[in-house]
Amino acid sequence: MIDKSNLKEEYNYLYDDSTSEETAIRRFIELVKVLRKKCPWDMEQTHMSIRRGMIEEAYEVVEAINRENYDNLREELGDVLLQIVFHSDLAREENKFNFIDVVNYECEKMINRHPHVFSNGEAKTVDKVLEKWENIKSKEHGNITHTERLTDVPKSLPALIRGEKVQKRAADVGFDWDNIEPAIEKVREELEEFCLAKAEANYEGMFEELGDLLFSVINVSRFAKIDPEEALNRSTEKFIDRFRMIEEAAKESGKNLENMSLEEMDELWDVIKSQRA
Repeated sequence: MIDKSNLKEEYNYLYDDSTSEETAIRRFIELVKVLRKKCPWDMEQTHMSIRRGMIEEAYEVVEAINRENYDNLREELGDVLLQIVFHSDLAREENKFNFIDVVNYECEKMINRHPHVFSNGEAKTVDKVLEKWENIKSKEHGNITHTERLTDVPKSLPALIRGEKVQKRAADVGFDWDNIEPAIEKVREELEEFCLAKAEANYEGMFEELGDLLFSVINVSRFAKIDPEEALNRSTEKFIDRFRMIEEAAKESGKNLENMSLEEMDELWDVIKSQRA
């Protein structure tokens, strides 16, 4: 993969692939250190300047998993690892921590959170494992109040995921409906309030009620044990698929979407929807 013919001899130690995990990690860490010293772009980066990259790379890993593309998954996992090593090296330069600290801390945390594996604790079901995990995690973070457990959910998460996590933590102390029916009724209520705000041309009211409506929909998805993020993504993909079929049908009839009326496109949409039902 690497053309060594034009490479500097001083970096020969970075060129050899390794079958040893320890050597491979050391090679990667040294590579990032070189980039931080020699590459003008890498030298200028900070935790803040590259933080978006962590989010983007994580999503690309998920996309590779969804597509079951293992060549791409290998690549994207490497990109996530680059983010981790890069942030660790930035912290090393600031005398905060280093990559070894990151790995050792994570190992200790995993051992502590799995007493049913590494000590005398017991957890015979997945639910018990998750319950112990959350209890131990809460103690580690030193959360004093239940509200702090809600605020502990990162704001940087996608809104659907964050909303679901907050709801689950509130439900842990009994702040929840008994079943899905009141949750569905709450969706109807919030939709009516949104429509009322719209009728009054109250933009701020519409903004707030739309948020409440979405939050209520997340609640329904939680009771139905449906991942709202996955459900929305599936609907988005379904929309794209049907839109593609509309465009293809229009082309077959010698028309362009730009020159078609909404009514004409709706007719095609209904036909395609009925065919795919």
